[in-house]
Amino acid sequence: MTRFKLTLEYDGEPFFGWQKQDNMATVQGALERAASALDGCEVRVQGAGRTDAGVHALGQVAHLDLSRDIAPDQVRDALNHHVRPDPVAVLLAEPVDEEFHARFSATARHYLYRIIARRPPLTLELGKLWRIPRAIDVAAMDRAARILPGQHDFSTFRDSDCQAKSPIKTLDRIEVSQVGDEIHIICQARSFLHSQVRSIVGSLIEVGIGKWTEDDFGAALAAKSRAACGPVAPPDGLYLTKVLY
Repeated sequence: MTRFKLTLEYDGEPFFGWQKQDNMATVQGALERAASALDGCEVRVQGAGRTDAGVHALGQVAHLDLSRDIAPDQVRDALNHHVRPDPVAVLLAEPVDEEFHARFSATARHYLYRIIARRPPLTLELGKLWRIPRAIDVAAMDRAARILPGQHDFSTFRDSDCQAKSPIKTLDRIEVSQVGDEIHIICQARSFLHSQVRSIVGSLIEVGIGKWTEDDFGAALAAKSRAACGPVAPPDGLYLTKVLY
């Protein structure tokens, strides 16, 4: 058996998330069908992060074990052939040690959230950004976000269905910036709670549109209560961009 590390890109819109579910289109399910067709037997694919329904990836990482002796480029190309027409692309396939695990070996995960403030509807990028039809104070959002790096009880920004044992996480980095016509929010941590990034983004937007002050955002974090969270941002603008090992 040879273990391969896969670097993946996918459009999350048609999927019910990463994790395989009965009678549901999922990224893991699509890749396992492709890998099983390649290997001639059932293959399990393990991912670095369980992205939610509608969330995209530019640099998701997964691993699988193949019984066939096949070159890495052939693995990449064969998987891309068999996964069609699902919007998933294997960007890179690399042989790794059998101790490598896409999820448990990861030391950091990077997410990007894309927002655009404009009244006209989206066409070419529909489903790829969160469109907000009003002005946004990006500087205020960035100031509010500066309280988040470090270790905190993130109960406020934790989905009620989150299965993590503890709400305490360490956020290594968060940046809010204007990039052309878009607003980008970048988050980095070893691991995240369920819907943590989308919950943070939704609450930061409350600051950006003037419904909350920066102090209100700080009070929401300090409340350690899901009831204090602002509206959760939609999955459209969220991308898993990189996983570090």
